[in-house]
Amino acid sequence: MRTLSLFLIPYFLLFAPGNRATDASVPSPPAVTAVAGGCSIPNTAFQAGEKVGFTVGYSVAGAFVPAGTGSFFTTQEKLNGRSVYHITGTGRTLSSYEWAYKANDTYETYVDVETFQPLRFIRNINEGGYKKYQNVSFIKSANTAVSKEGTFKVPPCVHDVVSSVFYARNVDYNSLKPGDKVPFSVFLDNEIFSMYIRYMGKETITTKYGKFKAIKIKPLTIKGTIFEGGEKMTVWVTDDANRVPIRVESPIIVGKVKIEMTSFEGLKNPMKALIKKN
Repeated sequence: MRTLSLFLIPYFLLFAPGNRATDASVPSPPAVTAVAGGCSIPNTAFQAGEKVGFTVGYSVAGAFVPAGTGSFFTTQEKLNGRSVYHITGTGRTLSSYEWAYKANDTYETYVDVETFQPLRFIRNINEGGYKKYQNVSFIKSANTAVSKEGTFKVPPCVHDVVSSVFYARNVDYNSLKPGDKVPFSVFLDNEIFSMYIRYMGKETITTKYGKFKAIKIKPLTIKGTIFEGGEKMTVWVTDDANRVPIRVESPIIVGKVKIEMTSFEGLKNPMKALIKKN
């Protein structure tokens, strides 16, 4: 069962995979026009000590209803002798919304500092009484993902849902043309998905935090009980070296989900995209 809280979906699945690999072989990603090479990508976008907060809500009939909050926090640690970024994402409903739905979720990834490949993924969720704990180890030498459910063959450059977000922050969008795709694979719930981000260009947007120069992208999303699937979701990240997600919007069955960045600290680079703070 794949159940991911509305309060974390647009971050942890904002680059949600859309095409399931139909057999056990390693899937071939779609053609890419501007991103190529091996699995490694230089990390120019974040560092240990970074923390980004956000708020999640719904827009129905023109009215915005706040529903939850969340954050990402990054530390640098050792895992089996390797230096890793330990990235923890948390999300929970506001107390005023818990009468309708209560969620308290934690997602963690351990990303190799040198290769920028995930070595471990942990999901610990409690959503409306549904609880699930997953602990997946990625064995890169064997191209496998190992959990209590078994051992699964994965592509050499596979990501989890959290590491994929931070991988996307490190894409050099300045080298892309509007319409270009950046493909990669994600392992989730013992399945492999092929996915992509489509670069849409640059624009200036105003959020509750302030006015930003932004990069606009559209990730492929899974059609399901909440999202319509396809390229309906839109993500804006800061148009600077940090590429911090500042707004996410996606239509759902009724209205739309909206996420906005509310705070940041410990960034790797100056926040040059901020034009004016509210």
